[in-house]
Amino acid sequence: MRMFATAALAAALLGAASVAFAADATGAIKSLDMSKDTITLDNGSSYMAPKSMKLSDFKVGEKVTVSYTKAGDKMDVTSIKPAT
Repeated sequence: MRMFATAALAAALLGAASVAFAADATGAIKSLDMSKDTITLDNGSSYMAPKSMKLSDFKVGEKVTVSYTKAGDKMDVTSIKPAT
């Protein structure tokens, strides 16, 4: 029974570590790296955009809202739109 409890706890911890959640961040664009498909906001956070997203449509200094999913330390962009 003790071995089962240990295995169940390990499975629960591994499952929790791979959970992704969605969030939004609003700020001015600090930098755009087209070669790495990353956008960095003035709060210092960097986000990975999908290759299908045209980061060239945005400019440094532009205020945007970035919608993203976070899994671990990785933040993947789902959309970028001008902030209102």
